[in-house]
Amino acid sequence: MSDSIVIIPTYNEKENIEAIIKAVLDLPKVFDILIIDDGSPDGTAAIVKKLQLEYPDRLFLIERAGKLGLGTAYIAGFHWVLERSYQYIFEMDADFSHNPKDLLRLYDACKIDGADLAVGSRYYSGVNVVNWPMGRVLMSYFASKYVRIITGMKVQDATAGFVCYKREVLETIDLDNILFKGYAFQVEMKYTAYCLGFNIKEVSIIFVNRMLGTSKMNSSIFAEGVFGVLRMRFRHLFGGIKKKQ
Repeated sequence: MSDSIVIIPTYNEKENIEAIIKAVLDLPKVFDILIIDDGSPDGTAAIVKKLQLEYPDRLFLIERAGKLGLGTAYIAGFHWVLERSYQYIFEMDADFSHNPKDLLRLYDACKIDGADLAVGSRYYSGVNVVNWPMGRVLMSYFASKYVRIITGMKVQDATAGFVCYKREVLETIDLDNILFKGYAFQVEMKYTAYCLGFNIKEVSIIFVNRMLGTSKMNSSIFAEGVFGVLRMRFRHLFGGIKKKQ
């Protein structure tokens, strides 16, 4: 068993899923993969099951009965991982917006450079986003600025979904006390780790908009992020962010 596992939530990713799995499994470092599929009607899970015959000890699948939210998918994955011996746990999208080769850099940031949580950052050294509409770039960029202002957290890309956690971080956070399911989930996990004193390091990446499949972003997810950040801040001020007992 590898010391590292990549959690990839999926919903209707049949165009990407086989290619992203093989890209990760072909890396020079061994990473296992856990797919969390939310009942994709396009047959994404069936493709994963077929690939499991080829990679029985490295590719795992949790199937859920419908779209239950990004945050709950990751929480389910975290619980599954913590029942096993993995030391480095990654979040990554299925659509190649995150370059699988950058997993190696996130791993090194935690394993070698001492980060507890490494963030694949679109904004750490300028704006490194390819093929996004300008409106979405601005929305994402200023959302991260807003998070920094409200929370005081010195992370340039707080909404990033490309992350490596050391096991200790996920063992310390009360995962069942995480509030948000959508856009705000990524911010809440980073902010909780920050409030608990963990070392967060950003690794500059180039984010490329998906070529295949359909984006899952919508206005309601973004709205959750805007108002959720305020709720997180007040929760921290009144002692609501605590270590798992």
